[in-house]
Amino acid sequence: MNIEEVVFDEKGLVPAIVQDARSKAVLTLAYMNEEALKQTLQKGETVFYSRSRGELWHKGETSGNTQQVEHMAYDCDQDAILVQVIPSGPACHTGSYSCFGETLTSHPEDRYRMLTELQEVLAKRKAELPEGSYTSQLFAEGVDRIAKKIGEEAGEVVIAAKNDDKEELALESADLLFHLLMLLTDRNVSFDAVLEVLEKRHKK
Repeated sequence: MNIEEVVFDEKGLVPAIVQDARSKAVLTLAYMNEEALKQTLQKGETVFYSRSRGELWHKGETSGNTQQVEHMAYDCDQDAILVQVIPSGPACHTGSYSCFGETLTSHPEDRYRMLTELQEVLAKRKAELPEGSYTSQLFAEGVDRIAKKIGEEAGEVVIAAKNDDKEELALESADLLFHLLMLLTDRNVSFDAVLEVLEKRHKK
């Protein structure tokens, strides 16, 4: 990114939309001045400008909830920045995964919307680790435990297929897909990356 091409407003600020690079959920809207933008690019972690305190703010410097920058881009007018990150914890000061938790409208009908929603939920669970959550427990136990569950569910899928039980096959396939998305989330790999591989193979 060429900082000289970024258009700052009359106060020397530019809005930064922060998005989870895995789930694609919007985490927060913050602001950067030129120095915050420079430090973000240098550190590889988000640094913002606090309008209320009038100072730079390295996200997670005290809480540990840093945001590792994966990709940055500005819009067509170059007066807004999209920052795709891998968050190490909640993005919101309330302790929530995202600052945008309140829903004003329903999502449009989309047969694959459930995959997107599930990725958002899993990313939220990993960030917040709420007590009593099955996914929180698996995330806490780590990649080996999640991988073991995938092996177990894959076996159940094979059994259901060989038994020619369509209902059971659908149920076990859902369990397998759920745990696969968990593993991808745990390893900071977006489902989009998987789809990109499939698309490239299809084009060949």
